[in-house]
Amino acid sequence: MTGYIGESAYRHGAEARAGVLLVNLGTPDAPTPRAVRRYLAEFLWDPRVIEWPRPLWWLILHGVILRIRPARSAKLYGKVWTEQGSPLLVISRRQAHALQQELNQRFSGPVEVALAMRYGNPSIARGLNELRRQGVRRLLVLPLYPQYSATTTGSTFDALARELRTWRWLPELRFVSHYADDTGYIDATATRIRQYWESHGRGEHLLFSFHGIPKRYLLSGDPYHCECHQTARLLAQALNLSDGEWQVCFQSRFGQEEWLQPYTDEVLSKLPGRGVRSVDIHCPGFAADCLETLEEIAGQSREPFIAAGGERLSYIPALNDMPEHMRALSDIVMRHTQGWPEVSADWNQAEVAQASEDARRRAEAMSARC
Repeated sequence: MTGYIGESAYRHGAEARAGVLLVNLGTPDAPTPRAVRRYLAEFLWDPRVIEWPRPLWWLILHGVILRIRPARSAKLYGKVWTEQGSPLLVISRRQAHALQQELNQRFSGPVEVALAMRYGNPSIARGLNELRRQGVRRLLVLPLYPQYSATTTGSTFDALARELRTWRWLPELRFVSHYADDTGYIDATATRIRQYWESHGRGEHLLFSFHGIPKRYLLSGDPYHCECHQTARLLAQALNLSDGEWQVCFQSRFGQEEWLQPYTDEVLSKLPGRGVRSVDIHCPGFAADCLETLEEIAGQSREPFIAAGGERLSYIPALNDMPEHMRALSDIVMRHTQGWPEVSADWNQAEVAQASEDARRRAEAMSARC
């Protein structure tokens, strides 16, 4: 007999609530080889991440990668780990709390925010069940990936579906697939960069470094590459940058096959040869600082640049829980929950119409091919 998750003592007159599940990629529970091995086993076994035949990939993953990489990665995690834990998890918790505060002010009815990680803890199943126990009947899932990719947003939907198929009573469901061109997100990111320049000075060149994916995913129809370029063009426009002052590149490649290019480390090693001595790097695809930004970009990336003759490389932090970012995320939530009884009447049709007009203008401005 099949059993489904439900509430045995459910009261049919109970007040229904709206809920937001905030999702990021994930992190090991500790900067130890054992914890990293457990995390990588889950992450790298996801067929959305590694599109290889399962038997062959199982042999490579368990026979080679999980024997070597956990110890190496644990040392890197140890460099960025804080007293409170993983930077990604610590910042994500702050984001969930800040978003809850924002929505409490803007929703006219009850709303609950829960945090989940696609891999590791707290899991998507845990976040969903937390919302279910709080009486959430209308659910918006907000993956913190501005640019859509099957490897991230698509994988989040897979995990969401696997959990919800075990529920007896499914919630009304909405899902944010991307926000690469969202006005609030672009404005918040431009503000972050301007504030950094005001406090630390401005480099000669600005790199927008996005996490890479295999090139064959692009050729198979993944829109991620184009959405990264769309975000970068909008940011360059907001910052009034000329074509020669900025560039898109891709980091964190893994394995031997070709990934999206140009590669961040190779770009950095070539810039001094063009006379560029100071570089700023921002990673618009990361909603919160993590290993890839704090260790790889803020740490390792200096080596190829300085070795090639560069003098100063500055990492501009992620949006994290800055107020402008949280306001942008709350705007996204408000737009995607229109029609729900909990949504504040203050979010009126004029605001919705203005958002639509902004989107139209952005689409016209970004009509060039990526």
